[in-house]
Parts: sequence; structure tokens; C-alpha cells
Amino acid sequence: MSLFVTKIGIDLGTCNVVIFVPTKGIVLRDSSVVAVSVDDNKILAVGEKAKEMTGRTPETIRVFRPMREGVIADFRITLAMIRYFLSRVVPKYQFVKPELLISVPAGITSTERRAVIEAAMKAGARAAYVAREPILAAIGAGIPIHSSSGHMIVNIGGGTTEVAVISLGGIVTFSSLRVAGDKLDQAISEYLKKKYNVAVGEKTAEEIKMKVGMALPEKPELTMEVRGRDLMQGLPKTITVSSTEISQALAEPLQEMIQVVKSVLRDTPPELSADVMDKGIVLSGGGALLRNIDQLLSQAIGVPCFIADDPLSCVAKGTGIILDNLEVYKQSIMSKRQ
Repeated sequence: MSLFVTKIGIDLGTCNVVIFVPTKGIVLRDSSVVAVSVDDNKILAVGEKAKEMTGRTPETIRVFRPMREGVIADFRITLAMIRYFLSRVVPKYQFVKPELLISVPAGITSTERRAVIEAAMKAGARAAYVAREPILAAIGAGIPIHSSSGHMIVNIGGGTTEVAVISLGGIVTFSSLRVAGDKLDQAISEYLKKKYNVAVGEKTAEEIKMKVGMALPEKPELTMEVRGRDLMQGLPKTITVSSTEISQALAEPLQEMIQVVKSVLRDTPPELSADVMDKGIVLSGGGALLRNIDQLLSQAIGVPCFIADDPLSCVAKGTGIILDNLEVYKQSIMSKRQ
């Protein structure tokens, strides 16, 4: 086994970065958040350290995500972030530059794709490849993508929900929706504002979603105490929210996801949609962890839904499998730049 890390797969998400090294597996998971000083534009913290500053910074520090809805929103900061994560994975004494494979949304434009490749090359890659997320998620979820039957994958990330039908190693029909984990958090904040007149931060909204969030209400209810700011008096206030309320709060964005899955099924050739009816839909990405989301989709679409094993890691695992078999997968992913 070589001590050098020559191939690295990166799931470069809006919320999280997951790095996969063949032979070692997943070597790093961190938040794709960067803290920058406003005065001299210096990078102060990256990852979890920066995320902890969210909503708590003085005016001199800005915390933001350089990736928005799956694409690069700020090139310089994304570059610094990729460099930082690579420095944590590649040994100091290594002089061989690694090959990088980075996940991108299926609906990415060629300009956006070039930006990702350029950032990877500048961050110190010997060669950079990009692969589309639904293909990676499907491979990581163990779907045999090269078979001639149709498989549907719904990858719910932080910034985008990607729905694709895959057959013979390629994407046949797909749609990318900019409603995903972040929009679910926003829906929770909006709901609490409307119903209780209480404002909560991004982190609290995400915590509510993880602790008591449900796509379909169930008994017994889960409840949680939430601290926020009373919008009338401007003072701190504690309220108790239940899982039933949160499922109401999430109804609208989830409905949008359902519509996208339906529209992709409508556009899918009949032979392949018959395969999907037969085999079911596979859910991956962090959003697949929302309680009962598989049941909600099954009920709304009339097709069985399954959550992939370890849905958060599917895309990263997919990058690892492709890197191990680059020759086999060249056709399905190719857009390479030396």
C-alpha cells in the first residue's frame, strides 16, 4: 500500500464536504463553511470551526458558504476551502500531486463545470475530473448503473435535490430542484415566525429539523424546547414545538420535491418507468434522513421508496468506486482537463 494519496474523491456539497480516498474510505467529513475577516479578507476558519461561528460573529467577521445550490458562488473562498481540506488529507511530505474527482450537480452549466475544474487544479491537483451527482449517488448506493434497466435516484442535498433515471451508465432523464435541506430549514424558521412570532437562527432551525422533523406526522409526537427571540419584545423566549407542527412547516418544500419526481417520471420512456415502478426509488443525501420521507414519497407517487445505506456518504463512496475503476467509468463521467 502506497503512503502517498494519489487519488481523491470529493463530494463538494453546499453544506458538507466529504472526502474519499481509495483503500482508506471516507477520510474527512466537514462543513463547507468559511469564516472571513471583513477588513483584510483573510480566511480565519474553515469547516466545523467556521460553522460554529454562524450567527455569533461580530461585524468584522463574515461566515458564509462558498458553494450555493451545489455550484461555486465565490471562487477565491472555494479554492481556499478545497486547499485546506486537501492539506488535511494529503501527507506533508508528499510531492506527487493527486488526481481529483469532484461531484457536481447534474444541471451544472459548462462554465460552472470549468470553475470547479479550475479550482481543483489551482488547489494542487495533477488532473481534475468532475462527475454528476446522481451518477455518483447511484454508484455509492450500490445501484448497478451499467445494466440496461432503469433506476431512479433522488439525491437530496443541502442546496439541490437531484432526481435522475439512470440506465446503461448514463442519465436518461433528470431534473435539478433548488429546494433541499437549506429550504427545509428556512421553512421551519418562517413557520415559527408566523405562528409564534419567534425568530431562530440557521443552526437552531437545522437542529429542529434533525430532532423533531418529520415528512409525515406520526404518533407519539416528538417535542422539543426551542430558544429564540420574541419579535414583538426583542427578548429571548422559549417555546415548545412538536413534530406534527414541523411536518406542517415542511409540507410546501416537500410538495415541490414530489412534483419534480413526478415530472421526471412523466418524461421517462415507458420501458424505464416500468422498471422504476418495479424496483422502486432510491433516496440518498442528507435529506433522506428526514423521518418518513420515504413513506411520503411512496404515498404521493405510488412507487416504493428505499433509503440508501448511509445516505450521507453515497456521493463520496461513488467517487471512490469511480477512482478505483477510472477506465470503466470514463464514458459515464468524462469531462476531464489536465
